[in-house]
Amino acid sequence: MTQFTHINQNGEANMVDVSMKQETVREARAEAFIRMNPETLQMIISGNHHKGDVFATARIAGIQAAKRTWDLIPLCHPLMLSKVEISLEALPETNQVRIESICKLTGKTGVEMEALTAASVAALTIYDMCKAVQKDMVIEQVRLLSKSGGKSGDFVAK
Repeated sequence: MTQFTHINQNGEANMVDVSMKQETVREARAEAFIRMNPETLQMIISGNHHKGDVFATARIAGIQAAKRTWDLIPLCHPLMLSKVEISLEALPETNQVRIESICKLTGKTGVEMEALTAASVAALTIYDMCKAVQKDMVIEQVRLLSKSGGKSGDFVAK
């Protein structure tokens, strides 16, 4: 296992110095699922939700979250993202919505946290918009699907 890079020699948290790292094209994909009652999902799919277009709002929230990850997660670098994409898919057979985020840039540090934050906040937004109808929805399986670029190379989840 490699060393933790956010801890200095005194055991104190610090922001990693990336000034000497090589700029590369970096991309990360993440996903999250939100499970709900069939009636709640149908309300979203049909567009009959009283708060409006749930997917459009969740998509915007996910994009905004990716852009503000540095402000939410301590020690993250502010990044100049070149792409943030949020895809939402209703899965009626399992009463879920699958959220996938893609974040991309050319830079000195990865975008995994941005992709994970985007998927998480999109799921939280769906919860927020639907909580008046159903409070026991479950956000689950937030995970990194893949990442590319940088010194550590590529990763694809199994």
